[in-house]
Amino acid sequence: MNRYTGFKLLIVDDHEHNLFTLRTLLQQHMDIAILEAISGQQALDIALGEPGIDLIILDVQMPEMDGFQTASMLKIRKRTRDIPTIFLTAAFKTEEFQQKGYEVGAVDYLLKPIDDNQLINKISTYFRLIEKERKMNLVLEQKVAERTAELARARQHLENIIHYMGEALLLLNPDGIITEVNPACCQMLNYAEKELIGMAIGDIFEEEEDDQAGAFMGTWLEALIRTGALNKIEARFIASSGQKVPILFSRTAVTNEMGSITNIICIAKNMTGYIRQK
Repeated sequence: MNRYTGFKLLIVDDHEHNLFTLRTLLQQHMDIAILEAISGQQALDIALGEPGIDLIILDVQMPEMDGFQTASMLKIRKRTRDIPTIFLTAAFKTEEFQQKGYEVGAVDYLLKPIDDNQLINKISTYFRLIEKERKMNLVLEQKVAERTAELARARQHLENIIHYMGEALLLLNPDGIITEVNPACCQMLNYAEKELIGMAIGDIFEEEEDDQAGAFMGTWLEALIRTGALNKIEARFIASSGQKVPILFSRTAVTNEMGSITNIICIAKNMTGYIRQK
């Protein structure tokens, strides 16, 4: 027996003697699970109902539903479309005959009468390819899992920084609507997180006539589009109590591949207690 334990092969032929010959030969060389079908319809039913079939050996010339029709039906079904199929035929006949088989999903041909060594070698080749692909997929899945875990750790680290940072952080959408805040922001303004989310950024800013406030309230989005970030400005937040909180405010635009703003990150430092130098 060889190392292909666990592989599953479906053989399809309308002559039971041929099925017996194939099965006996395969069992002499391979420790694999062998399924049998005596018609195209039965092959289709087995392939759709039996999970994990790795390879199909399919006789071309069968009554009612021949090998070409069976392969075509297998190809259009999501569950079976990727199962490699080797056609079994008495002769290639014509180039058009060969091409038709490849068009409906055959990966190879075997000629009758069957050459024992050719049969075993071809099946072994496809099993090796399948085995190699599985190993590659496993390595890829492991790498994806490791990268996902790494990103999750990085995100958790970033969330911890944001959660415990002393400055207020607000995330806005391009329309200036608050979508996320950190605890420092809630504490500064005496709002619950759910109260702040959905508010417009202008709702918590003091309206003034000075240039800084006017620049923020009037042209801040245009400036962000132009520069990607704005220098810090002095302004005032309005807390839930109506108290005016002096802040040093900065904001940065986050853009997509097209250059459009997707989010605005705002950071506000509470300047209460600081003496502003004139």
